[in-house]
Amino acid sequence: MTTRDARSAERSTVKGNGAGRVLPPAGPQRVLALAQLSNSVGDGAYYVTSALYFTHVVGLSAERVGLGLTVAWAIGSLVGVPLGRLADRRGPRGIAVLLALATATAVASFLLVRGFLPFVLAACVYASAQSGLGAARQALLASLIPAGARTGLLAHLQSTLNAGLAVGAGLGGLALHAGTRSAYLGVFALDAVSFLVCAGLLWRLPSVEPAWVDRPAGRVGRVGRVGRVGRVGRVGRVGKSPRDGRDGRSGRGSERGAAAGVLCDRPYVLVTFLNTVLLLRMPLLSLGIPLWITERTEAPVWLVSALFVLNTGAVMVFQVRMARGVTGLVTATRSIRRSGLVMLASCMVFALSSGVSPWIAAAVLVAGAVLQVVAEMQHSAGSWQLAFDLAPADRMGEYQGFFGTGVTVARTMGPLVLTALLVGWGTPGWLLLGGLMLGASYAMGPATRWAASRSPEQPGGAGQQEGTDRERSEGTRREGAQDRREGGAGRGTGGTRVRLASAGVAAAQGAEC
Repeated sequence: MTTRDARSAERSTVKGNGAGRVLPPAGPQRVLALAQLSNSVGDGAYYVTSALYFTHVVGLSAERVGLGLTVAWAIGSLVGVPLGRLADRRGPRGIAVLLALATATAVASFLLVRGFLPFVLAACVYASAQSGLGAARQALLASLIPAGARTGLLAHLQSTLNAGLAVGAGLGGLALHAGTRSAYLGVFALDAVSFLVCAGLLWRLPSVEPAWVDRPAGRVGRVGRVGRVGRVGRVGRVGKSPRDGRDGRSGRGSERGAAAGVLCDRPYVLVTFLNTVLLLRMPLLSLGIPLWITERTEAPVWLVSALFVLNTGAVMVFQVRMARGVTGLVTATRSIRRSGLVMLASCMVFALSSGVSPWIAAAVLVAGAVLQVVAEMQHSAGSWQLAFDLAPADRMGEYQGFFGTGVTVARTMGPLVLTALLVGWGTPGWLLLGGLMLGASYAMGPATRWAASRSPEQPGGAGQQEGTDRERSEGTRREGAQDRREGGAGRGTGGTRVRLASAGVAAAQGAEC
């Protein structure tokens, strides 16, 4: 991707953000969004029908289904990092396409499952491919989209995801209404086809070279193609390999660091842990609130569905606007702190819904759900920015794979934590949950500063400097735009020059193609 392409992508994404559309402007952004939309439609149908399919059609017990899925996602969380590292080494586009095809194959294999062991094996392939696909797509996005435009694009992708899940859930509801074996099989076939379409769309994206890092100079670049030398491979590394030990430093230390990977980056590990705590909100809408409504309040049961629709619709409409102000580490941590405060307020409001009349409880629950989705969008925008800005450009897939394990851990541990706090403890449990979210959100600031204080030669150091420069240039760009509106032609021109320079700096890690 050239610097000129990066500038165009950043300008078009800014315009798309202003418009607040679900789909971003044409180009790689649009293709990534369409790929997200295609597989999210299939996933939406799968999510609402899979449990009943495996229990009613396949004949597995609910306990075995839960055990199999827990094992599968635990394995998926472990393989996400090595699959992300593979995307860094072999190129994210090809690995993403292969993992999308593997996901389609796993979903199609569910059609043939007739016992517990085949179910667990298919589920493990499905969860592993999904985890790796997420890491590879994030690395692909980081390579194709300039740094200043990534959070805005991720907001578009989140809106697209919710739209696709809503459509898929509607199709899955039709299958549930029919209740026949053929209807369930049709849903799984739809999900498999959706990932085939996703693979085809990802293949349309520009090819991205594998990443490399020149440790001695502290510079990040890309693998370059070299001429053939006899029967040697087509691709060679430019600069020293971090594993060769010939860079003037200890070879053994370099090898140990490369082998351990992201786990040696303690600041990033801490940021990921705090983000995992904040992600405990994920099972809240699907498990915590439904159990709270049925066990602790007098509100009508149908409110569970209404709150889900409220959350999905709000994210579709407002996520892009909510992410517009997040442009670097400072604004990202500020957004996460605000999300912690709003989440605490949401938990306090939810706690008030117990012991009141049904319609008062319903009104209180709606108010709590509104605060909860605001906190969700603020946290999402901030966490996306941190995940990219604190990761080294040459190991983006590996780092995004590790950061993404927070989602799996939250989905695995969240049901246990929320059931114990909300159903077991009641109102004190809500307050404890809100306090936990607030504490994690405020701890994110010091953790981010620790990660940002690393030198450029350390993982993430270059990314942090890039993020800081981007925030400064973004402020200058806004000042220039204000000057142009006020008729200051000379100063406005300077603002334009800064904006283009910012785009060029932000695209530097993907411009050496």
